[in-house]
Amino acid sequence: MDTALREIILAIVTLYPDKVRGGGCPVFCVSSVEEQNRVSLLLARTLGGLVHDLENGVYFISKH
Repeated sequence: MDTALREIILAIVTLYPDKVRGGGCPVFCVSSVEEQNRVSLLLARTLGGLVHDLENGVYFISKH
């Protein structure tokens, strides 16, 4: 039986907390684009997901 999680959002990394509402995943607020890139890549590696840029200051990490 396969119990792996697929097709879910694992985390959100944002420069603008007011653009994100709480929900089913952790939200990481950062203060610069460089920090956003670094945190997003580290989370993606650790969680085994992919980073997606919404081009509005919000990245999300998802598992496909």
